[in-house]
Amino acid sequence: MHPNHPATLPAVPLTLEGFATLHQMMRFRRTAWRALPDNDRREIANQAALLLAEMEAKSDGQSALFSLLGHKGDLMLVHFRNSFDQLNQAELDVARLRLNDFLEPATSYLSVIELGLYESTLKTYKALADEGVEPHSEAWNRAIQEIIARQKEAMKPRLFPTIPPNRYLCFYPMDRRRGEDKNWYTLPMEERQRQMNEHGLVGRRYAGEVKQIITGSIGFDDWEWGVDLFADDPLVFKKLIYEMRFDQVSAVYALFGSFYIGLRVPANRLYDLLEGNLPL
Repeated sequence: MHPNHPATLPAVPLTLEGFATLHQMMRFRRTAWRALPDNDRREIANQAALLLAEMEAKSDGQSALFSLLGHKGDLMLVHFRNSFDQLNQAELDVARLRLNDFLEPATSYLSVIELGLYESTLKTYKALADEGVEPHSEAWNRAIQEIIARQKEAMKPRLFPTIPPNRYLCFYPMDRRRGEDKNWYTLPMEERQRQMNEHGLVGRRYAGEVKQIITGSIGFDDWEWGVDLFADDPLVFKKLIYEMRFDQVSAVYALFGSFYIGLRVPANRLYDLLEGNLPL
């Protein structure tokens, strides 16, 4: 690197953004539900199932329902959409259902699918600096936008994916540490890139067993990123996350929020789920 680069190059890596994403965790008021006549329960469930089936089948951003394990909630809806406006409409559509009278929000998480470009960021910044292009100048910004546009086109399947059909979902939010002694955001970009590459190597070893979708939430929610892991064997979540704990970026800088584990429930089995019979 040119000796003047470290003082002049931007510290922020480039990112690509895709679907806007909303996780809705809810509690189900079973006592009130059981007090209804069976015909009413079926009618309410059928109305909700029709909406969910329509959301599942969308080609430009789907929704999926999961049955949560543990005390943190009973149901989780995951929505992928092209914009926050469409996410809000999905929320409103669910709120209009009669079933919503039996649902209480437990928590939620708002984010956007994100791909970090540490490696290409470093190459791009250094190349532009070598050409004498001033950071944040008109020429610099134009070159950056051209690179982002090319990368976004190439990465479309990862930025705008279908929701994986696997049986299990593990969702959790996370931060990078900003403590007195260890602060991720003060590391040089080259060091952050090295650690993230090492971190990614662990995940790639599980590529055939788990599908990972990373979402960015800085400025949108209380944590900095959200992580969705999809697999047919939930033990993979434990093994993958445990192994990642030992790489430097996790061991030194990672902070984790609450974990949510859910089982996928198709729309046509919603009534069974509400009645306490988890679809197989």
